[in-house]
Amino acid sequence: MTHSWIEPLDGEDDLAGVMEIDRLSFATPWSRQMYDAELGNPGVSFLAVLRTADCRVAGYCSYWIVLDEVLINNVAVRPEYRGRGLGRRLVEHILRSGATLGLARALLEVRRGNEPARQLYEKLGFTRIGVRRDYYNAPVEDALVLERRLGPG
Repeated sequence: MTHSWIEPLDGEDDLAGVMEIDRLSFATPWSRQMYDAELGNPGVSFLAVLRTADCRVAGYCSYWIVLDEVLINNVAVRPEYRGRGLGRRLVEHILRSGATLGLARALLEVRRGNEPARQLYEKLGFTRIGVRRDYYNAPVEDALVLERRLGPG
């Protein structure tokens, strides 16, 4: 496994790395304005970056903390680092952080056809609680709403 560590987003270089990963990973990547809006909402919106010895931003996870929930918005890893367990490390980090904060559950949406991500989330204990019809564009596709309990109950 690649030696890596996770830290909060730190400045413009990190944001440029995140946006590059978006362009390489998603048909409709987030715009700079979307990231500025996210980063302008401290205490609710967070961005964690995964670093390796040779890559400042090899992956990232954007998420919100609202009431007693962590809402995972995006998880992505640079193509050349995929298949090394780094996406899993990012999600596990967010789940541990949420549990440490006493949050009750984690929620996310995933494309119905994104089998690798669905398998990862299933291995991490997420279960399907709903469907958002035609949620995604390019191509139009349903989102599965997944939940993972973090605390007792």
